[in-house]
Amino acid sequence: MTVPGDGTAGVRRWRRGLEGLVGVPATEGNRVDVLRNGDEIFPAMLDAIRSARSTVDIMTYVYWTGDVARHFADALSERARAGLRVRILLDAVGAHAMSDELGERMKAAGCQMEWFRPPGAWRLRDADHRTHRKVLVVDEQVAFVGGVGIAREWEGDAQDPSHWRDTHLRVRGPAVDGLRAAFVGNWAETGRPAFDGRDRFPEQGRAGEATVQTVVCPSQQGWTELCTVLHALIGMAERAVRVTTAYFVPDEHFRGMLCAAARRGVDVDVLVPGPHIDKRVVQVAGEADYAELLEAGVRVWRYQPTMLHAKVVTADGTVACVGSANFDQRSLRLNEEANVVVFDPAVVATLDRHFAEDLALSEPVDPGRWARRGPVQRVREKLAGSIDSEL
Repeated sequence: MTVPGDGTAGVRRWRRGLEGLVGVPATEGNRVDVLRNGDEIFPAMLDAIRSARSTVDIMTYVYWTGDVARHFADALSERARAGLRVRILLDAVGAHAMSDELGERMKAAGCQMEWFRPPGAWRLRDADHRTHRKVLVVDEQVAFVGGVGIAREWEGDAQDPSHWRDTHLRVRGPAVDGLRAAFVGNWAETGRPAFDGRDRFPEQGRAGEATVQTVVCPSQQGWTELCTVLHALIGMAERAVRVTTAYFVPDEHFRGMLCAAARRGVDVDVLVPGPHIDKRVVQVAGEADYAELLEAGVRVWRYQPTMLHAKVVTADGTVACVGSANFDQRSLRLNEEANVVVFDPAVVATLDRHFAEDLALSEPVDPGRWARRGPVQRVREKLAGSIDSEL
């Protein structure tokens, strides 16, 4: 199912289109490694932390429980005791289930730990505007970004319903600066200094061949840079658009764009969770749009083995958007998110191969059967659709 990349001319076309629309220059000379599931993601992140020599900055929406939560606490604490600056930023809503013992252990070791927009400090808008970013930056020269949370759910290799499917990227090169900025912007909001004497701001040498655009979105109402990215990926695609998302609740604009792409001959495939979705109300809200999408020729697939938590969009085998943002209105219009747009056919080929392998474990939504769904399902869709702007 892999779509051949466009080559140099295609990369140039996509790059100039995204730069011109988003207004964020892409950087050359990056190395991007695709990491799939906890068995690949966590060892890479932990190895980077354990080998740190100066600084570790980590922010996440989810920090819950399990062996991996303890492994991260141990690694971060050890680096802080060794004299490194270790900064940890946790969303006050998403990470509330982390044990107090782990937090106290990390702070006692010397880690600087803060909660993003804790309840006692909320203004009215803050309750609905969280940091959903998952970013790790080590020694200012290697960064990780994607969908994975630090919890037992992400351990393993998506081998059963207790082990989730996800995708993360390891980035080296100039794009690291943009991901550090994603951390710093949220960290400074807590009242902590954005930088100190440990920061060297090194020249980011050439680490690979990938061109990367970093897209960091603040929480806000209305149109965001990530909306522009998705608008461009769907609108500029000539052959294929592949969407993998944990939560699929497109608004009218993006439903229309997906349908228009399919009608003009683009292969449009959307991969979403199946029976193991962790938030059924979000799934039902998305199902309210299936009839319109299927009628236009969009193919919708449901992943069967476990919860699908990855957030990846690829187009024409040439460009990919990967990060923390789902294809829903909460990610696109409410939360703080961090994504990278990668203009590299080799990286996209890996992501598309993973997509094909995931489709082999998925069931398509049949248009005829969906049209005959029962009244209970239709009522559920209507009810969930009434709150889809909050999902």
